[in-house]
Amino acid sequence: MTAVPTETKAAIRAPAPARPPAHRRTLVLERGRADRRYWLDLWTYRELFAILAWRDVAVRYKQTVVGVAWAALRPFLTMVIMTVVFHVVAKVKAPPGAPYAILVFAGLLPWTLFSTILSEASGSLVANANLVGKVYFPRIIIPASTALVALVDFAVALAILVAMMVWYRFVPSWRLLLIPGFVVLGVLASLGPALFVTALNVKYRDFRYIIPFIIQFGLYLAPVGYSSSVIPAAWRFWYSLNPVVGVIDGFRWCVLGGSSPLYLPGFFGSLAVVALLLVLGVAYFRRTERTFADLI
Repeated sequence: MTAVPTETKAAIRAPAPARPPAHRRTLVLERGRADRRYWLDLWTYRELFAILAWRDVAVRYKQTVVGVAWAALRPFLTMVIMTVVFHVVAKVKAPPGAPYAILVFAGLLPWTLFSTILSEASGSLVANANLVGKVYFPRIIIPASTALVALVDFAVALAILVAMMVWYRFVPSWRLLLIPGFVVLGVLASLGPALFVTALNVKYRDFRYIIPFIIQFGLYLAPVGYSSSVIPAAWRFWYSLNPVVGVIDGFRWCVLGGSSPLYLPGFFGSLAVVALLLVLGVAYFRRTERTFADLI
């Protein structure tokens, strides 16, 4: 029987060297790294965005009697009231060829999108205080995820607008295909003020009482119950600097076509204000973001 060499026995008894993992992740602690990678981290944490957005939608409609239909019932009842007040009582006329009810509802849809995002985002950081104080992620994900709730409401209410067009036998033009672009514009128009107010609400909690007043007051400053064409020509450009005006006028232009022409100088002015508010809102949110965990 052949003897096994001592070196071979030692090699057999020795444990095999550990193999490095196939996907090794290196944690780098470096000053300022989080700031430089902030916008890249938005993509990295995209699953957290989806989870928060889905949770907000589920909580909104869970244990409700009417359910998702409430998203259509609220703007529909508001449309009925505004039609009676402005059209029947105040004798405000719609543009030729456009039913007044469709004129009002086409203005309510983008306004509801704007106001829902603003109201839901304003208290989102305070509502997620435990998450903000324990885990790192770009905090802008929290207020941005509330936009999905508003988009779900918008999609449900859009079905009511289609039903109203069938009822009034109103045939829209090809401009209806441009609605998604104005929906994106409405989200951007709301995110700028929403980020600013969200950051302020962390430091000053009484802002949660101011937001409903701003939304209620802004409903009458926006051309929801009437067309912006009733504004005197000398004031229409300055009136159009309201960022919501450009969104509502653009949405109506898509729905009503030639019955509601787009006032281009005011529309481009409104776009400039939307871009300015978005930049300022993001800048203020980023500047105050690192203090959220201490304040909450």
